[in-house]
Amino acid sequence: MEIKTHLFNGSKIAEIISDRIVIASAEEGLDVLGNVYYQGFDSLVLHQQNITPDFFDLKTQMAGEILQKFSNYRVRLAIVGDFTQVDSQSLRDFIFESNKTGLVNFVNSTQQALEILSSC
Repeated sequence: MEIKTHLFNGSKIAEIISDRIVIASAEEGLDVLGNVYYQGFDSLVLHQQNITPDFFDLKTQMAGEILQKFSNYRVRLAIVGDFTQVDSQSLRDFIFESNKTGLVNFVNSTQQALEILSSC
């Protein structure tokens, strides 16, 4: 796992670069959050392929658990992926509501993530 630093519009944003799943549990999500938080990053960009599919199954409650930690630490998060083909209505609603609040954003490109995370 590599943490790539983006300095974008005055914000220090971390992007996780990896060819494997880096968050397979709530504990691993907290580890990643702690790592970027203590390195002084304002926000984090994660890619959908680096997060276990269980995260996107809201019945597991993993998403809520991890995202609550991001909220507690006031670290903004953008998850980059293709969410247009989501079958679950509850997940579509969750993505819609998350994108409205701005703390957690589901986006389709790293560029879009950087723009959103650096605005505020």
